[in-house]
Amino acid sequence: MEQASWVPSSVDLGRPSAARMYDYYLGGSHNFAVDREAAKSVEQIFPGMSGAARANRSFLRRAVRYLLAQGIDQFLDLGSGIPTVGNVHEIAHQTNPSARVVYADVEPVAVAHSTALLADNPLACAIQADLRDPDSVLGSDEVRRMLDFDRPIGLLMVAVLHFVPDADEPHKAVARYREALPSGSYLAVSHGSWDGISAEGIEGGEQVNAIYRKTDSPLVLRSGEEIAAFFAGFEVVEPGIVPLAEWYPDSDDAYISAYAGVGRKP
Repeated sequence: MEQASWVPSSVDLGRPSAARMYDYYLGGSHNFAVDREAAKSVEQIFPGMSGAARANRSFLRRAVRYLLAQGIDQFLDLGSGIPTVGNVHEIAHQTNPSARVVYADVEPVAVAHSTALLADNPLACAIQADLRDPDSVLGSDEVRRMLDFDRPIGLLMVAVLHFVPDADEPHKAVARYREALPSGSYLAVSHGSWDGISAEGIEGGEQVNAIYRKTDSPLVLRSGEEIAAFFAGFEVVEPGIVPLAEWYPDSDDAYISAYAGVGRKP
């Protein structure tokens, strides 16, 4: 079994992790044999999965740059995952070197590696927290130390809400974050969807779901209408809630069945 100094003792190396599988899709190195095996099984069903991960990463970059252009200089990235090239603080500091970023993830490896990466960075930090518990996230000492809730904040939920089952009331959780955000804050979301998927694709999707059910984050794809509901109380900015690759595209990302959008809290 693989071991490394950055692996917390609490990590179950015999169970795949959605976050570490995502790291593998992006070409990262913080994943284990069990994650690679699960990810390759997904790729056998959907060969474009790595491209989908890169498309989500590309949206993250575009969304952060959009928010920076609106004057946002502090970010809360929920379900941030394992650090790879193109993290929020790297993107933000290219435009605003004083921007502040808090990364939050429930995956111990993601937090451990993020903490090590950010050890000498006073403007960014990582916490281990579950986005399904907004009060715990928002009440974190690190969140309150790093972010000023009297000024607008950019809340990022990129490729994460489709890992929150309906039973955990994800719409209710997002509404709680909205309540805590000051006026002028923004929400950026990307989310996988069944919309437009053929019957054959849906059959393959069920096989993918079976793989993700072996992780701590089962996959829950939603309709465009269900995804739009996350923006209740926000004013959705142009071009609206659209297929992910159509949100201010700046590259030739392949089409994936996902929606993306950004909304502003009035």
